[in-house]
Amino acid sequence: MNRLRGFLGSYHPIVHTLILGTVMARAASSMSLPFLAIYLAKHTSMSAVMIGVVIGMGALAGTVGGFIGGNLSDRFGRRIIMLAALFGWAIVFTGFSFVKLPVLFMLLNMLNGLCRSFYEPVSQALMADLTEPAKRLSVFSMRYMAINVGVAVGPLLGAFFATMDGSLPFLLTGIVYFIYAVTLYVLLIVFGIKQIEGEKKQPVTFASALRVIRSDVTFRYYILGGIIGAIGYSQVMVTLSQYLEQNFTDGVKMFAVLMSVNAIVVIALQIPLTRISNKYTPLAAIIFGNLMFALGDVGFAFSHSLIPLIVSMGIFTLGEILNYPAANMLIDKLAPEHMRGTYFGAQTLTNVGHFMGPWIGGFLLVAYGGSVLYLIMAVVVMAGSLFYWKGAINLQNFLKNSSKKEII
Repeated sequence: MNRLRGFLGSYHPIVHTLILGTVMARAASSMSLPFLAIYLAKHTSMSAVMIGVVIGMGALAGTVGGFIGGNLSDRFGRRIIMLAALFGWAIVFTGFSFVKLPVLFMLLNMLNGLCRSFYEPVSQALMADLTEPAKRLSVFSMRYMAINVGVAVGPLLGAFFATMDGSLPFLLTGIVYFIYAVTLYVLLIVFGIKQIEGEKKQPVTFASALRVIRSDVTFRYYILGGIIGAIGYSQVMVTLSQYLEQNFTDGVKMFAVLMSVNAIVVIALQIPLTRISNKYTPLAAIIFGNLMFALGDVGFAFSHSLIPLIVSMGIFTLGEILNYPAANMLIDKLAPEHMRGTYFGAQTLTNVGHFMGPWIGGFLLVAYGGSVLYLIMAVVVMAGSLFYWKGAINLQNFLKNSSKKEII
């Protein structure tokens, strides 16, 4: 009991609220969003390609939101932007449960992408504001764990509620976000928090992002590699649900189990795999991670029951654990100190792959079937490694010619 009291007293009550809210909100959103493709296929006349476009627009809107969020925060204040995003999410998910027109689904999913791009950086800034520097790493680690705990239980709940009514998971998600928004609004008033400072950063514009991509050849290769990787990754997060629902008797339940497996593997293996990958270069981690993506895709292509699918998802998740942190490390090593914010801002353009992936996957699924889709994606993600490798070679040549120390 004393330990629990000490833990609760170590962090601001709003930080605890944000952590708990993250668990609840991620559990709620993951019991609905992963099933959006299936829901649209069952309750609308949209084709698989159109469903891919609707879902992909969320990623595209999130990319745009990442560039305009800083300006909006400066104009209206971070506190307002964060709360607006939470209430916006309540509208999005409630809307998903009621609307029928494809254009309305698209608009709602675009709003979903904008809400995510606005909320994430501001909520992290609020956590930092309310936590002493020495404890911030622990707070962000707890937040990351909270995300994965929510994602581990959410899909199973979604599959359960969907058996009652296909729209019920979306409505429940909307209610959870509304409760979260109201609770946070009240606590901000109670504790007198009228503004959120965060770390002061120079806003990254779309034009500045394009300039750095145009001027830095190595970075351009990295971005292309990231886009290709995102195209492959999106097939598991979006298209897999349609493939399972069409080809397996309990496809929806199987997909829910696979999403939970993904989160559980991340929780269990993130720390040990990160320690191992730190002994190697980021490029090696990315190439090995892409190999795991490809092996997972091959497994999906040839799996005909739940157990092989679970093994395939486990292998695929190993690639996720290795790939994304290593990609950030590559950018961190490449970016000049005074341009680090611009480089990381420009890196969000890899979300173009999350926009393209769902509709490319939808087309391949309809035209050739799921097995061909995942075999093609296995080749695609390995092709992404070539761009990272080409970028690393270009950087080495540049450093050699410039007589600078090698950093890859």
